[in-house]
Amino acid sequence: MHPTTTDAPALAQLAALLADTTRARFCLALLDGRAWTAGELARAAGVAASTASEHLDQLVRGGLLVQERQGRHRYLRLADPSVAQLVEDLAGRVAGTPGPARSLRAARANAALAYARTCYDHLAGRLGVLVHDALLDRGLVDRTGGLALTRAGLDWCVDLGLPVPAPQTTRRPLLRDCLDWTERRPHLSGAFGAALCGRLLDLGWLARGDGRVVRLTPDGAPALAAALGLSPAALTPPAPAATGGGRA
Repeated sequence: MHPTTTDAPALAQLAALLADTTRARFCLALLDGRAWTAGELARAAGVAASTASEHLDQLVRGGLLVQERQGRHRYLRLADPSVAQLVEDLAGRVAGTPGPARSLRAARANAALAYARTCYDHLAGRLGVLVHDALLDRGLVDRTGGLALTRAGLDWCVDLGLPVPAPQTTRRPLLRDCLDWTERRPHLSGAFGAALCGRLLDLGWLARGDGRVVRLTPDGAPALAAALGLSPAALTPPAPAATGGGRA
């Protein structure tokens, strides 16, 4: 079914949900794939609890968030991976070049986020783009007729202990390009992208950091490099950018 002009009012309503800085901050925070309490989201956005509640109600009614109550707490998360894809795609089209960080701590945090992070449930940042490109370069993924795993790619998954999600078991595309908002190039999403990120965490090659940040572990860096046919130096994170002054 293709969208038509009769869908314009619904499209405008959807766009209006994100046409507010507070609601946009909520959605960006929830890209880490976790469920947040309303209070946590209010603090992250710098708004009062009552204000947060009104905005969260709008996002839930609009279908972008879902909620679950446990005792006196209300937990919220993105409704599904397609919402995460929408938010990340929009962020990739508006994010500008960040200015210099005001402290060494901020510079390190920015560098870590840009290098490797989760985009909802798949790997993003410079590392995500490197993985995406290496899979294509090695012929493990092919895009001749749309992104697809090759026979060599399926064998690679077996060696990695990575079960490939069966298409009939998920409504998500198996593989999909997702525009990375810091690299401005695609990383890999879809059901396979999510499964791969989860497997790298399970293997201990990646470890979670603050928020959306993930990092290569000492054992994971050479192991992932070998699995992708890359030199370990190719996976070395860049040094933090220079700060704009201030205390560290």
